[in-house]
Amino acid sequence: QVQLVESGGGSVQAGGSLRLSCAAFRYGVGSYSMAWFRQAPGKEREGVAVLNSCDHTSVADSVKGRFTISQDNAKNTLYLQMNSLKPEDTAMYYCAFAFGCVATIQKYAYSYWGQGTQVTVSS
Repeated sequence: QVQLVESGGGSVQAGGSLRLSCAAFRYGVGSYSMAWFRQAPGKEREGVAVLNSCDHTSVADSVKGRFTISQDNAKNTLYLQMNSLKPEDTAMYYCAFAFGCVATIQKYAYSYWGQGTQVTVSS
């Protein structure tokens, strides 16, 4: 029902920027939520930001003021603009999708996941 393809990861020095993209291929209409998660080696997957069709957006405290989530409806693409990157932002970043308006960025709420894109920030 839903396919997600992330892109835009890479290696960058601390203080730099990257923009991640998530192309969403889905069937059906209705309300939805999309989010970004990340997982560093040996750590739990954590929510980074969420956006839904009910006009809700939020970002985790750890990235507030540095990361921005947005979407292009015409392109069915979700973005994560990441500025002022820090070494602790190094992780695999995943795009996730849920039907319905979800405000949380807890992983249990999302049923569909992309393969991930690696972000590495060097000091």
